[in-house]
Amino acid sequence: MTHIRGPISVFAPGRRVLAAAALTALALTGCGTEQSEGGRQSGTPGSSTVSQQPSPEQGAAQALFDRFEKACPEPGVNSRRPTGASKPDTEEPETIAPGETPPAEPIEPAYPTGPEVELDDRDWCVSAHHEQRIIAALQMLADPTAAKVRTTLNGLGYTDERIHHLKQDGKKTRFHLDLREDGGRLCESGVAAGAVSDVVPCVAAAEGPFKVMSEVRP
Repeated sequence: MTHIRGPISVFAPGRRVLAAAALTALALTGCGTEQSEGGRQSGTPGSSTVSQQPSPEQGAAQALFDRFEKACPEPGVNSRRPTGASKPDTEEPETIAPGETPPAEPIEPAYPTGPEVELDDRDWCVSAHHEQRIIAALQMLADPTAAKVRTTLNGLGYTDERIHHLKQDGKKTRFHLDLREDGGRLCESGVAAGAVSDVVPCVAAAEGPFKVMSEVRP
């Protein structure tokens, strides 16, 4: 019995090394498969993951966005947002007709909300560039079905991952475009209706899946 135990104790460590090497090889193979599948989701709008090798369509779209941003002011300034400083009231107070009850409290103008307040001057400038080319292309569609609108948007450089809520509404087709870049919240709300097609800016969630937070639909 002693003679048999000796050789087993000598070769047992070698077996553990071979087993560990086999497990390591399997783990590396599994990791490679996971990275390959996960890479399909990289580089989507609003995502923090950057694609290592963007598709030609994604590269063309990014070049388009970069060109528009270079032609627009720096982010952060919003000339549309009220400063909060009230102007002196130079108008004469309205007179109260006999029998009417004066208001208990002064009526203040409602504070504006929506894209006017939440988007800065850079967003509005970038949006105008996108809107001009999209509207011109949609006006050429005599029969703006959802399929034709998607094809038109793809031809302008907007990939499917940026097109949302594409739905035909009678003779019109409505859609949203995700134009978020570098933490921005810009999106577009559009309606394809031939000569009366229109596209206006909207506000999307800053991060995560595309979700419209504020809009004034055309």
